[in-house]
Amino acid sequence: MALQSASPGAQLLHSTARPSSVLVPHRGGGGSGDIFSVDFVGLYCKSKRTRRRLLGASSSASSSRSLSGLLSAGRPAPPPSPAKAVLDLERTGQPLRESSRQSGDKPQVAQLEDIIAERGACGVGFIANLENKASHQIIKDALTALGCMEHRGGCGADNDSGDGSGVMTSIPWSLFDDWASKQGIASFDKSHTGVGMFFFPRDSGLVSEAKKVIVNIFRQEGLEVLGWRPVPVDSSVVGFYAKETMPDIQQVFVRVVKEDSVDDIERELYICRKLIEKVASTENWGSELYVCSLSNQTLVYKGMLRSQVLGLFYLDLQNDQYASSFAIYHRRYSTNTSPRWPLAQPMRFLGHNGEINTIQGNLNWMQSRETSLKSPVWHGRENEIRPFGNPKASDSANLDSAAELLIRSGRAPEEALMVLVPEAYKNHPTLSIKYPEVFDFYEYYKGQMEAWDGPALLLFSDGKTVGACLDRNGLRPARYWRTKDNVVYVASEVGVLPMDESKVIMKGRLGPGMMISVDLTSGQVYENTDVKKRVALSNPYGKWVAENMRKLKPVNFQSTTTMENESILRHQQAFGYSSEDVQMIIETMAAQGKEPTFCMGDDIPLAVISQKPHMLYDYFKQRFAQVTNPAIDPLREGLVMSLEVNIGKRGNILEVGPENASQVSLSSPVLNEGELEELLQDPKLKPHVLRTFFDIRKGIEGSLEKTLNRLCEAADEAVRNGSQLLVLSDRSDELEPTRPAVPILLAVGAVHQHLIENGLRMSASIVADTAQCFSTHQFACLIGYGASAVCPYLALETCRQWRLSTKTVNLMRNGKMPTVTIEQAQKNFCKAVKSGLLKILSKMGISLLSSYCGAQIFEIYGLGRDVVNLSFRGSVSVIGGLTLNELARETLSFWVKAFSEDTAKRLENFGFIQFRPGGEYHGNNPEMSKLLHKAVRQKSLSAFSIYQQHLANRPVNVLRDLLEFTSNRAPIPVGRVEPATSIVERFCTGGMSLGAISRETHEAIAIAMNRLGGKSNSGEGGEDPIRWSPLTDVVDGYSPTLPHLKGLQNGDTATSAIKQVASGRFGVTPTFLVNADQLEIKIAQGAKPGEGGQLPGKKVSAYIARLRNSKPGVPLISPPPHHDIYSIEDLAQLIYDLHQVNPKAKVSVKLVAEAGIGTVASGVAKGNADVIQISGHDGGTGASPVSSIKHAGGPWELGLTETNQTLIANGLRERVILRVDGGFKSGFDVLMAAAMGADEYGFGSVAMIATGCVMARICHTNNCPVGVASQREELRARFPGVPGDLVNFFLYVAEEVRGMLAQLGYEKLDDVIGRTELLKPRDISLVKTQHLDLSYIVSSVGLPKWSSSEIRNQEVHTNGPVLEDVVLADPEISDAIENEKVVSKTFSINNVDRAVCGRVAGVVAKKYGDTGFAGQLNITFLGSAGQSFACFLTPGMNIRLVGEANDYVGKGMAGGELVVTPVENIGCCPEDATIVGNTCLYGATGGQVFVRGKAGERFAVRNSLAQAVVEGTGDHSCEYMTGGCVVVLGKVGRNVAAGMTGGLAYILDEDDTLIPKVNREIVKIQRVKAPVGQMQLKSLIEAHVEKTGSGKGLAILKEWDKYLPLFWQLVPPSEEDTPEACAEYEATGAGQVTLQSA
Repeated sequence: MALQSASPGAQLLHSTARPSSVLVPHRGGGGSGDIFSVDFVGLYCKSKRTRRRLLGASSSASSSRSLSGLLSAGRPAPPPSPAKAVLDLERTGQPLRESSRQSGDKPQVAQLEDIIAERGACGVGFIANLENKASHQIIKDALTALGCMEHRGGCGADNDSGDGSGVMTSIPWSLFDDWASKQGIASFDKSHTGVGMFFFPRDSGLVSEAKKVIVNIFRQEGLEVLGWRPVPVDSSVVGFYAKETMPDIQQVFVRVVKEDSVDDIERELYICRKLIEKVASTENWGSELYVCSLSNQTLVYKGMLRSQVLGLFYLDLQNDQYASSFAIYHRRYSTNTSPRWPLAQPMRFLGHNGEINTIQGNLNWMQSRETSLKSPVWHGRENEIRPFGNPKASDSANLDSAAELLIRSGRAPEEALMVLVPEAYKNHPTLSIKYPEVFDFYEYYKGQMEAWDGPALLLFSDGKTVGACLDRNGLRPARYWRTKDNVVYVASEVGVLPMDESKVIMKGRLGPGMMISVDLTSGQVYENTDVKKRVALSNPYGKWVAENMRKLKPVNFQSTTTMENESILRHQQAFGYSSEDVQMIIETMAAQGKEPTFCMGDDIPLAVISQKPHMLYDYFKQRFAQVTNPAIDPLREGLVMSLEVNIGKRGNILEVGPENASQVSLSSPVLNEGELEELLQDPKLKPHVLRTFFDIRKGIEGSLEKTLNRLCEAADEAVRNGSQLLVLSDRSDELEPTRPAVPILLAVGAVHQHLIENGLRMSASIVADTAQCFSTHQFACLIGYGASAVCPYLALETCRQWRLSTKTVNLMRNGKMPTVTIEQAQKNFCKAVKSGLLKILSKMGISLLSSYCGAQIFEIYGLGRDVVNLSFRGSVSVIGGLTLNELARETLSFWVKAFSEDTAKRLENFGFIQFRPGGEYHGNNPEMSKLLHKAVRQKSLSAFSIYQQHLANRPVNVLRDLLEFTSNRAPIPVGRVEPATSIVERFCTGGMSLGAISRETHEAIAIAMNRLGGKSNSGEGGEDPIRWSPLTDVVDGYSPTLPHLKGLQNGDTATSAIKQVASGRFGVTPTFLVNADQLEIKIAQGAKPGEGGQLPGKKVSAYIARLRNSKPGVPLISPPPHHDIYSIEDLAQLIYDLHQVNPKAKVSVKLVAEAGIGTVASGVAKGNADVIQISGHDGGTGASPVSSIKHAGGPWELGLTETNQTLIANGLRERVILRVDGGFKSGFDVLMAAAMGADEYGFGSVAMIATGCVMARICHTNNCPVGVASQREELRARFPGVPGDLVNFFLYVAEEVRGMLAQLGYEKLDDVIGRTELLKPRDISLVKTQHLDLSYIVSSVGLPKWSSSEIRNQEVHTNGPVLEDVVLADPEISDAIENEKVVSKTFSINNVDRAVCGRVAGVVAKKYGDTGFAGQLNITFLGSAGQSFACFLTPGMNIRLVGEANDYVGKGMAGGELVVTPVENIGCCPEDATIVGNTCLYGATGGQVFVRGKAGERFAVRNSLAQAVVEGTGDHSCEYMTGGCVVVLGKVGRNVAAGMTGGLAYILDEDDTLIPKVNREIVKIQRVKAPVGQMQLKSLIEAHVEKTGSGKGLAILKEWDKYLPLFWQLVPPSEEDTPEACAEYEATGAGQVTLQSA
C-alpha cells in the first residue's frame, strides 16, 4: 500500500497550510494594554502538513474509507468507548473503596499499573495583561499561539481526536451577564459568585440525577444556585473517538453569601467540589462527572480536541464579550493513546509540560500525610477534603491537587511550587552567598516535602498571580521577551506569535530551577530571585533550621574486625553471600572505590526459575527512564543530585513553625556502626530497635507471616508511643539454627506499608541495620521500599577482614595492589555504594534520594500476590511467583549452611556472574560455543542438530522455556514452507560497536548479513567509508581493500545496513546517515538500560579514535541519551531530523523491556518511527557495571507482548515493524517471538560466538584470546572467523524454523506472527514454586489488519511536504548542487519549518561525501526557525539566519558555515538576548558557527570538531566535547566543560565569576598565554565581527590588550601539548607544529 499518493483533499490541506497562513497578525502597540504572554511548548509531534499520513490505512483512499476501515472487521472494534471508560478519572475504579472512605478507613497504596498507563508531554503557555484589563484580544492570541503548537500534540488513530487542549482565563462576567439578562436572571454579583464548569454524563437522565446531588450539596453548604447554563458547542468539529466520549458540558452559577474575602470564597467552593466528588464516587455515574473548575476567579475550557479546533468547538471563545486579563493555554501529547476529556489541561491551577518520575512515592507520601494535615483555615473540616491524591489520574493532575491543597490552605502559588519543585540549591556558586534566605527556605522544606522530581515546565495561576517555573534540571525549554508596549512573552519556542522585532526591548530564557511571576493586581513582574526572596523572607527559616535541625557528624570507621574469622564466615553463609559477592563485589569496591565492571550480558535464569537459592533482592529489577522522560547523567551533571536524607518526624506541612525543622540530617543513607550508634543516642528521636528473626521450631508454614505481622504491630506501638526512629536489625551475638533472619527487604517493606496504611508513616523514619546488604542494587531496594538509611555491618566487617588478611597485605607490600588503610577500604566501599546509588537514581531521571525513598521504582519478577501485598504493595509482578512459605524455605536454605557440619570452610561460588562447572547455568556456556563452532565450521547439519539437542535439554533458563507450541492443523511437508532465503531476511545482528568488538568481527558479521539479505548493525561508533562499496578485487578469498579478512567473495559489501545514531553521537556525519538503509536511535541497551555506553581507554586505538572523532587512549563514556532527548516530543524531533536527511531510510527506535513499555511504544509510533525494537535484559555488552547487567530491564517475552497488544489496541500496529532481541540462539526462539507478535529477530552474542567468540567474558579488558573483542593487533591476528560461518548459522536457524512451521501446519511465518493461541504452558515442575502465571504472554487482543510482510514492505514514513522541497525545486540551487556552482538565495522560515537544511545536506552528501562538494550554496533564511535548524550541514553550505532559532541548531553539522544574527533594527541589545535554544552543535563534526546573541543550556555538547563563537551560554556548555574550539564572549552558566576530553574553549570573564562555574574534574584553566592560542582566539573573533557585525566583538578587538587578559582558556589533558595551549611550545617540540584547522 503506497502511503505516498496523498488524496487531492490531503494535498489541498497541505498546500494551504504554509505556516504563515496559520498566524493572525499581532496588533501593534495601540491600545492593547500591557500584555504579558507566556508560551511554553515542548511538543513536536506532527505538523498540520503531515497529519493525514498518520493512518495505517492507505491515505489515497478517501477519509470516509479510512474511518470505516478503522471499524472494519479486520480488528476488534475500537477500544470500549462509552463515556465511562473515558471519564474514569478523578474517582477510582473501586467507587466504594477509596474515594468515599471516611477518616477511619484504610488508605490504599498507589499502584504502579495505574501510573504507567498515563504518560504525557505537552505544550503550554500564558498571556497576561499587567494592568489587569480584560480584553478579547488575549483570548484570540492564546488560540493563535495554541494553533502554532498543533505539531506538539498527539492525535489518535482517527487522526482527528486530539490528545487534549484547553485554556484557563479569568471569568468573562460581561458575557455571562448578557446571558443572564436573556434568561431573566439578575446580573451577577462578581465578588460573591462562583462559576463551575462541569462535564456531565451523556445520558440526560443521569444529568438530572447528578444535578440533584450537586444542588443538594450547595444547599447544605449555604450556597444559592443561581442557574445552569448549557455551554454552546459545535460538535461537528470533534474527532470520531472524541465524539464517542464527549460529555454534556454545562456551567453553574452559585452565590456565596457567608464569606467576604476572595480566599474564603475560593476555599468554600473547593470544599463544595470535594464533597461533590466524594458523593459522586458512590453513584454509578460517578466516573462520568468531572469538574473542570469551580471558582470565583478562574474558568477552564478544555477537551479532547486538537488545538486548532478548541476555539471552533467552544462558541464562547469566539464571542467578543469573552474578555480576560490573562490566559493559560495547553496542548497535550499523551504517550498513552487513550486520552480522556478530563485529562486535557490546564488543570485547576497548573498547566504542566513534563513528567513526574517520582509519582508513586509522592502519592504514597501524600497519602501518609492525610492524617497529619491540619490548618485553622479549614475549621476542622480537613476530613471532608481528603483524599489529596488519586493514582488513577495523571501525574499532572496529582501535582495540581497537591499545589491546590497548599494554596487553598493559605500559601502563595509561588511558595507552593518552591516547596513541591525545589531548585538544585546545593553546589550553587551564587545562591548561598547572595541569597542565603532562599537557601535556608529550601533547607527547611527538604525534610518535609519530598520533591516532585522530573523534567517539568509548570505554569500556574490562581486568578491573582500568573507565573511559570522550570524543574531543577532545566529539561524543558523556556524563553521570554518583552516589547516597548510593555508586553512580555515567555515561550519555549520562538515564533508562535508574529512580532515587530523593532519593538522588542529584552530577550532571555528561564534556566534550570528558575521562576517568573506576574502579580495581576499590582502589575509587577518578578524575575527568579525576586520571587524567591519574597517567599523566603516571610519566615525566619534560617534561624529555625539553625536551632532545630541536627547534622549527623561523620564517625570514624572501626580499625579492627569485631568478629572472629570463623564467625564472619558463618554470618556470610547464613545471609547468602557467595565467594563472587565477596571477591568480585565487596573487595573490588573496598580496593578501588568504584563498582566492578564486567561484560557480556546476564545469561543466567531469572531468580524464580533458577535452581539455586537467591537473595530476595534478585527478584527485583530497577525501573529506568525511556523516552517519556530522560535518564540524567550522574557523572557530569551530579550538581543537581543529592543523597541527603532527613530522619525524624515530618510535621504538618500546612502549618509553618520551628518544630517542623526538628530532624536529623544525614549527608548520605550509608551509615557505619558508629554513626548508627550516634542516632540511637539521640534523645529527641526516641529510637526503637526491632529485631527481625522468625521462629521455625513449630514448622515453616506460616512462621514468616506471623513474625511480619508481629513486627508491624510492634512498630505501630513504638510510633504511637512517640518513637521517631525505627531501627530494623538482624544483628545478634549468636546465630540460632531455629531463628533465621527475615530477609531485611521484606521486613522494611512490611513495616513501611503498615505505617502508611495506619497513617503513622510521617511520624517516624525507618533505618535498616543489616548483614544482608552489600551491593548498590540492594541499597537501592531498601531505600526504594521505605528505609531512610542502611548500616551494612557485615559488608563493612568483610572489608576489614579483607584488608587484614595476609594475602591482601602481601599483595600491597609487593606493589601488586595500591595500598589502602583499613579505614580507607571501608571509606572506598561506602564511596562506591554512593556513586552506584546516584547512578540508579539517574536511570529513572530522579535527582534526589529523598524523592527516591519509598518511591518503589522497581518491578518484580517471581513473587506472588501475598508477598507483594504484604511488603511491596503497588509494585507490578506480572508473572506471580513465590508465596511467603516458599520464600521462607529459600531463606532457610542459606541459613542452614552456617550450621551444618559438612559446609566447606570457605564460601560457596554460585557462579551467578562468571560461568563455572557446577555453578548456575549460563545460556552462553563453553559447551554451547564449542558445539556451535563445530556445526558452522564443518557446515554439518548433524553437528547443528547436536547443538539444537543441547539447547533443548538445558535447564529452564528464560520465560519462553516454560511454553511450548500447539497446533490444531495437520503437519505439512517442509517443501511447502517458505524458503530459508526469505526467512533470513527477517534476521538482524545486534548493535555492537566497532571498538567494543574488533574490526575483523564487525566486518565479517556485516558481510555475512549482506550475503543473506539480513541486516547488520553498526553500533554507535561510526563506520569507515571504505566499507560502503562492494568488493571487486577478491582473489582466493583475500581482498587488498580489507586485507585482515579471509573467506571473501567478489560482490561482498562490509557496510552495516542499520546504522546506529545512539542519540546522535560518535562518528555520525551526513554521509554516514545517507548511506544507511535503516537508522537506529538507541534509547536504551538491554544489558544496561538507563545508562550510556563506555569504551575503556585502552580500546580506543588510533583507528577507533579517527572514526569517532576523538583522541586515542582517552576512555569514551556516552551519557544516557538526555542531551537531545528529554521527552517524547524530542524523540519525535530526532526521528523527523533523520527522515529529513535520509528520506529513504527507515528509522528504528530501540527500547528495553519493562512494565509500561506499551505506552512508550505507542508514543514512539505516533512520533513517526518505522521500526520499534524491544530488547530483553539479557542482551550483551562490551563493558558495564555488574549491578546494571544484573538488575535492570525485563524479559523480552513480556515487553514484546505488552508492546504488540498496546499497539493493536490503539490502531497503531500497522505503522511499525516490531523487532525483538535478547538471548536468541535458535529457530525455537524465532518462532516463539513470532507467535508473540514480532516481525524481525535480532541475534547478538550468538552471532559473535558463530564468528569465533569463546565466551571468555573479558571483553572489557581488551585481552580477548581470539581477537573478537580486542583492539590489540597481535590478538586480532588470531581471529578465526569467516563470513561463511555466520551465513551457515543463520541458514541452519532458518531451516529449523521451516521444520517447526511444517510441524505446526503453516506455510509461512506471516501466518503465525501474533498468534498466541499457538503457545501453551509446558507441564514442567520448577524447584522453587508452582505458582508462575504466564497467562499474560498467551493472551491475545487480536491481529493487525495487515500481514507482517505488508507491514515490513510499506514505504518509509515521510515528513510530508517541507520547506526544503521548495529550496531543492529552485532551478539555480539544483543546478549548483549538480554542477558544483556558486548560488545565493533567500527564503522566509517559520517555527513549524523544522530540521531545515537537513534534506539539502543529505542530497549533497549522497553525491559528494562529507568533503567532496566544490560548489557553494549561500542560503539566507528570514524569520524564526523551527527546531534542528541547519542540522547535518556539509562543507560548501553557507547558511545565514536573520531572526532567531529554537533548540538543536547545527546538530551534527559536518562542515560549512552557519551565521545567526538578529534583524537589523531590533530594539534590544543583541548580546544580552537569547537567540538560539538548547543543545546547539550537538555532536558536530566540523564547520564554523557564529551566533550574535546568547545560547541556552548544553551549548556544543559532544562537539567533536566544529568551531563556534557565541555571546553567552546556559549551564553545561562544552559538555563531553572531544575536539573543536568554542569562544564565549559573555557570561556562562554552571558546570562548564564537564567531561570535556578534547578541543579548547576560550571564555571572557569580565567580572571574575567564571572559576566556580567550571567543572574541574578534567580540564585545567589558564590565561591565554600561547601566541598561537592568542592568534586563534583573535582570528575567530575577527571572523565573528565580519560575519555578524557583533558590537561586543568589535569592542573587544578595539581594546584587544585590555580584553585579552580577561579571557580564560580551558584545556583538557589531550590538548596540553598543542601550540595553542602551551606557551613554551617552540622549545618542547618545534618539529610537530600542528595548528588546529581554523
